Amino acid sequence: MEKHTAAPDTARDAAFARHVLPEVEVLLRVATTLTAQPADAEDLVQDTLLRAYRAVDRFDGRHPRAWLLTILRRTEMNRNRARRPHLVRDAATELERPTAGPEDIVMDGEFDTTVHNALLALPVHHRRVVELVDVHGLSYAEAARVLDVPEGTVMSRLHRARNRIRKRLRDGDTTIPDGGSR
Repeated sequence: MEKHTAAPDTARDAAFARHVLPEVEVLLRVATTLTAQPADAEDLVQDTLLRAYRAVDRFDGRHPRAWLLTILRRTEMNRNRARRPHLVRDAATELERPTAGPEDIVMDGEFDTTVHNALLALPVHHRRVVELVDVHGLSYAEAARVLDVPEGTVMSRLHRARNRIRKRLRDGDTTIPDGGSR
């Protein structure tokens, strides 16, 4: 009599479906924040999913988002080690710089561009915190894990970043400084 046993990957597949697949959208949002191009974000998520699949049988099942964000962050760090520095961006691709006051900008439907420019003007360590917490909805703890910094640092950077954005909007400064994409 022939015994039918479950394939060894069946348990792994089930654990992957239970713990990993529900978090793919969050991974993609965070990867988009960490990378410069959507295609790079998709590659990063795919690499993260492969690593998670290989390790899911060793995962204890607690805090899958934190586990996956750690894998994502470490994968991105490893990828960056091998990458050349990005070239200086082309000034011709910069967004147009509105000259109207804040009220006019909101009324003209250009508010999104203005806020986007204010976000781009932030130093990268402040901008990433705003993107992770305010744009992608991660908690302070989740953002801290992604950035590999203490939670208090996330809160401090977010406070400073929000103040800078408010000041730029209040002052009507909608330009992007030359170093805005650091």
